[in-house]
Order: sequence, then C-alpha cells, then structure tokens
Amino acid sequence: MSRGQPSSLRVGALRPNQLLHTYGVGAVADLPSLSVLTLGLTHWDLTHSAPVVEDRLLTAIRRRLGNQVESLRLPPHLPETSDPFADWTRVGVPVTLFPTWLRCSDTRCNRLASVDSGLFDLHSSPVQPDKNRYVHGCRGNGASRPTAVPARFVLACDNGHLDDFPWSYVAHGGVDPGPGHSLTLAERGSTGEASNIFIACECGASRPMSVAIGLPAERTLPACRGRHPHLGTYEPCTAAARTLALGATNSWFAMHLPVFSVPRAEHPVDQVVADLWSTLHVLAGLDAATAKAILPTQSCWPKLKPYGVDRVWPAIRRRATDGPADDTGDDDTDLRGPEWRAFTSGTSVELPDFTIRPEPVPLRHRDWLREVVLAPRLREVAALYGFTRIDAPEWDVLDTPDRRRAPLTVGRPTWLPCAEMRGEGIFLRLAEEWVAEWEHRPQVKQREQLLARAHDGWRRRRGLDPAPHPGARYVLLHTFAHVLIRELALECGYNAAGIGERIYPGSAEERAAGVLLYTSAPDSEGTLGGLVSLGRQDRLGSLIERALEAARLCSSDPLCAEHDPTVHARLSGAACHACLFAAETSCERGNHYLDRTLLVDTLTDPGSGFFVP
Repeated sequence: MSRGQPSSLRVGALRPNQLLHTYGVGAVADLPSLSVLTLGLTHWDLTHSAPVVEDRLLTAIRRRLGNQVESLRLPPHLPETSDPFADWTRVGVPVTLFPTWLRCSDTRCNRLASVDSGLFDLHSSPVQPDKNRYVHGCRGNGASRPTAVPARFVLACDNGHLDDFPWSYVAHGGVDPGPGHSLTLAERGSTGEASNIFIACECGASRPMSVAIGLPAERTLPACRGRHPHLGTYEPCTAAARTLALGATNSWFAMHLPVFSVPRAEHPVDQVVADLWSTLHVLAGLDAATAKAILPTQSCWPKLKPYGVDRVWPAIRRRATDGPADDTGDDDTDLRGPEWRAFTSGTSVELPDFTIRPEPVPLRHRDWLREVVLAPRLREVAALYGFTRIDAPEWDVLDTPDRRRAPLTVGRPTWLPCAEMRGEGIFLRLAEEWVAEWEHRPQVKQREQLLARAHDGWRRRRGLDPAPHPGARYVLLHTFAHVLIRELALECGYNAAGIGERIYPGSAEERAAGVLLYTSAPDSEGTLGGLVSLGRQDRLGSLIERALEAARLCSSDPLCAEHDPTVHARLSGAACHACLFAAETSCERGNHYLDRTLLVDTLTDPGSGFFVP
C-alpha cells in the first residue's frame, strides 16, 4: 500500500481477499500508528494489475453496472524481495490518511487538530512501514516526540458517505467559531463511556461526546455533506449523519459477486485456451507457422508454456472451429445454473481449477441423498462492485437501493477489482422426489405461509419493494447447510468461519436441491484437503446423523422452537445463535431464511421436518 501521495510512502500490506471483504475501496484500515482509507479505482495504477478471466462473472457485472466494464483485475502486485528500495515497494493500492484529525497521545497534552494545521510532523521509515507515524512537538525531540494518533470518531450516513467529525462545531455547541481555536480531547473517567470523553477549547467551551451519539446527535450534529473521501467528491444528501467509532464494523460493508470456475472443455489445454480466448482469437485466422512463431510473444504465454506450442495451436484451431460454448446464461442472476450442471454431470473432472469425483452415497442415506461429489480443487472468483455504510446490504444485494450503494470510482467504472480463492468442497444433492413430496405436505405449506408473511413484513419495514419468499425448499437446504457446517468444523480442522455455503434451490423451470460446503484460501495451492476427506462414504453418514440430532434440540428451547417470525417481522423461524447462526463469512444470506422446524421435528411443530426420526 502507498499513501496515495506523490512520495508513495509504503505504510503496510494486505492480502488480496482483504481488499474485497474487509479493507476495500472506501474502507478504513487501522494500522499500528496510522489510519488510512483505500482510494477509488481512478487512483489505482494498473501497470502491475493482472487481468482475471471469468466470463460468467464479467457478464453478470456488466448487466449490473453497464457494458463499459472491460475487465476484472487483481490488485497491483510485484513479488517481494529482500531489497527494501526495489520497485515492489512502490507497487500497491493507493490510500490516504483518514481521519485527517489527530490527537497527541501524551496525556498531559491531548492536543486535537487537523493534520493540515502544521502541528504534526510525519516520521517515516521506508524500511519499516509499521513504524510510520505522525508526531507532535509538545515534548521530546526527534523520534522521541509523542505519537499523534487518529481521532476516535468519524461521521457517516446510510447513503454511503463518510466525513471527519466536526470537532470544533460540536465543542462550541453547534456554532462554527472560525480558525484560531485550540482543541483538546481528553478522557475524565476510567469507563471509556462517551459521557466521560470531553472536547474542550482554550476559550472555555467544552462538550462531552455523548451529545453527538444517539438521540442527542439529532440536535448536535450538522447535516451530512455528502462526502466520498475515497473519491474526493461531494454530492447532495438528505440523510442524517451519525457518529461512528473509528474502526466500527458497520463503517463498511462489501458488495461483491462470487462465482466458481466451471469447465468449458474436457482437457486442461482446451480449458486454458478457452479462458484466454479473448486474447488468442486473433491468432485463429493465421497459418500454423506464423501463429506458432507469435504465440511465445503473447502476454498470456506463461499460462500456455507448460503445454507447448505444438499442443496449444491445435487447441486454438479446435476452439475456432467448434465455437465458444454459451455458458453465461440468459439470466444474469442464474450464475448457479452452470455450477449445478457441472457438479451433477455424474463424471469425474480433472482440471487445475475444477476437480470433482463422484463418491458413493452412505448406505443409510440412499433414500433421500441422491448424489455426493467431492471437489478437491475449486476456484472461486469474486468481484467488488460497491459498498454500503451503517447497514449491510440486504439478504440479496440486488435489492440494495442504488442510493445506498457507494460507487468505487468517479463516473462509470471500466474495470473492477477481484480476488481469486482456491480450495475444496463437498457437494450434496438431495433426491428430487423426496423434496417434492415433502413440499406438498399440509404442515410444510402452513409453515411456509407463516414465513412468507414474516418476509413481507420485513420488507415493508425497510421500504423495499415486494418480492417473493424464496420458498420452503430454499429454507430447508439453507438450514441443512448450517447444521452440517457446525458439525464439519468439529472434525475437519478448519474454523467454522472458514467454511462457506452455496445453495442450489433451482428455478421454476429447472428444479434443483443441493448444497456445496467449501473452504478456500488466497494461496495458489488452495487448502489442505481436510474438508474433502470428511465426504468419503465411511465418514459422511455419521456426520450427517450427528448434525441432525444436534438440530432437534436447541439449548434455547422451548423459546427458540416457539419463535413466531411474524411477531417482529423476522426472516427466520426456529433459529438462533445457539443452534443455527453461522459467521458472516459462512452464510450467503446473513443468517436469514433458516428454520429448524422444516429440517427436523422440533418440540412445538412435529410433522413439517424433512428428516423424520
């Protein structure tokens, strides 16, 4: 990372997936002595940013943001070397100091001022980025001067805006006193409460931070200025500004779209040619001798080199003759259709980014479990196309209003950042006839109507347009995935937060009933195989039985089992932190649309569970 300044000072390091999920464009990263904000895509240098080929994802992104999006790219990167002054230290993601107000850490000083005031000096260390800091000259000399730490609070609104806290405005009771006032920020108690933190001015004005938090903030804080500090722009905004603690988890929520790479050819060389077809298609019309001479000069040659020119050229000719397969689908929301068809093909596939092997179904579960597929190698690509503040995107990002989605760049983006993750997974396909029969039970239909009424009330409360409930089938599959994640985490060696889910409920035209449980890592080699080993026939059956037995009784029962989702317009039925809720990184729907009652018989609703004891 660099500060986004002409000096290109390196201030830290992040993993590529963190730039999608935690510290992406517009997010604040808390470093040891600095607080920085990732700048918009306009400021990024793409010289060392590698493009990522994933046509299905690019098609879906274009339908959301427009056809001007040309590519998906990894964050700029050069391999690290032992030379602290080499080119790799000047390649990274641009950031800027935020908040721009700093406070002297010397408790006898506590001076609060903007970095532009000239009171603070940057003490840089090119060799040790974690030592970069601002210092105040109130005491000491040189590096012994006290560190100036970032101010503890910022302003934000639910339209995605972020701003510095108006310290002087609040200290003087909602009046701008103009320049020349010296502020301090001090804590007068040991509890850390906002009422014990005071903003004071040398003129005698003083206010506790509690006046800027909660209901009193409506009378204290100024209107939102519509600032996007990552873009350097302002826009009209009518939303109320809110005080957030620096580093608050609700200051940035990513909006990203993930897909799994699925095969478009039977052989590895054909798959690589298909992935790189946007570059290689120009060679298809040349004669063999010319094309073979040009191939090694192409930028994509490192990916083709392991196969050699004599194997790549025939693959190019086959691709040109047969034509590309249309795997993008007519509906941009049906990204899961090609994945479902790949997992249910019934054959083994051995490709670098997609390896699957059918596994025999455990004997005791062959009536309702139709298929088990082990996936030792998977590749997940996710693109960041916006973010929100204050409130997370709703259960389906397509429902998030445009006014709440903060942009990544000034104007319409021509590219988007993405991350590649490689890992492993277990795919389970339920027997369609069993699911269809279960859906038509009177008890299930009655429970589905209850959940649908709660769903409608939940959307009304948030001012969202009416939308259909995902249905009992989805709730069943989603709940089944959650109970398995909990059980698998106890056995596979991976943390439960590191196991994700992918639900395949199908569509009205193509019914499906399957779940993929997977784990992934940004390492090029993926994960270690601990999850796939649990999908073997001799181990999976007992794991499923233990997971279902644990779901029958929750430690919060009977309160959990008796929960009526319509009372408070909730999206889940019998579900809570003690029995079903998973980490944010695991659940694709934010712990919504879960109900043990549709999975197993509970204390209060026998007869509607898919799995009967």
